[in-house]
Amino acid sequence: MAMSQLFSPYQLGSLMLANRIVIAPMCQYSADSGCATDWHTIHLGHLALSGAGLLIIEATAVEPDGRISPFDLGLWSDETEAALGKALDSARRWSDMPIAIQLAHAGRKASVAQPWKGGGQLGLDQGGWTVEGPSELGFETYPRPPRALTRDDIGRLIEAFAESARRAVRLGFAAIELHGAHGYLMHQFLSPFSNRREDEYGGSLENRMRFPLAVLDAVRAVVPAGYPVGFRISGTDWVEGGWDIAQSIAFSAAAKARGADFIDMSGGGLSATQKIPLGPSYQVPLARAVKQATGITTMAVGLITEAEQAEAIIGTGEADLVALARGILYNPRWPWHAAAQLGATVKAPNQYLRSQPRQYSKLFA
Repeated sequence: MAMSQLFSPYQLGSLMLANRIVIAPMCQYSADSGCATDWHTIHLGHLALSGAGLLIIEATAVEPDGRISPFDLGLWSDETEAALGKALDSARRWSDMPIAIQLAHAGRKASVAQPWKGGGQLGLDQGGWTVEGPSELGFETYPRPPRALTRDDIGRLIEAFAESARRAVRLGFAAIELHGAHGYLMHQFLSPFSNRREDEYGGSLENRMRFPLAVLDAVRAVVPAGYPVGFRISGTDWVEGGWDIAQSIAFSAAAKARGADFIDMSGGGLSATQKIPLGPSYQVPLARAVKQATGITTMAVGLITEAEQAEAIIGTGEADLVALARGILYNPRWPWHAAAQLGATVKAPNQYLRSQPRQYSKLFA
């Protein structure tokens, strides 16, 4: 059997990945005032034993008001840093898988309930707070509109991202992903649907890109040389006249020119009127378009569930990395099963070596 491309190594900045499988960020809504809890120890621990090449932890807010819900993870204080460090120490004691972090601000989509409690916007008398956005234009289904950010506010948030990046480096995270997707703050600045500003941060594409690119510059300035930093972006709003793949290509090229190492290509999340053509690999063409146009490292996501499917994405050059989210929650040993199917090897903890099936005698490296 030919060597699996999915299980070939990949160099991301100064970071060498053992294979091309990435665990995408997945919000857990289980933090306590921004601090990681025992749930994060369990969650990160079992994912770190999965055999993937890289684990990116959930959207982590750079300030309290940037949380999606009151139960979101944060990295804005010594307390949140210490709590997250404790969870990371437990995972790292038993796994050498590199762990990255996604830094985020929810903007106008902040202050909502946990998904299993409906996910609606929380009132100010329900533990919610006044939300912020590029404009006073709220998310369609939320009753309370945001306060428009001032230039001083924007400067404060740029520094907040930089400070969280400093903390991330101190905690030993292997890479940083900046969250510019799914209708959250940086995506709100990028899309003409949510950004109605009339200053240098709104209007033209160049202006709408200004804030996210300034965040990238600030983060790059505080991390070591060669340290991987990239963006997760929505390749399209899935709404006619909104953010689209042409603008995504322009943004990715600009980010690459300013030192971004990768683009994690997702889609949607900005408008309740989005019409998403769901199907296997439905967002892979977005990653392919950015990779072909800019040459930047791309991660593909979106209903990638089968080993041969992921192998084909890498083997045909549609993307450099394949990221799984819900699929790996459902099957935390997905990389093991994929390696078995593709004739590859994967790293397993010593405690689990005796679980290797007889028919895959070379599965565990």
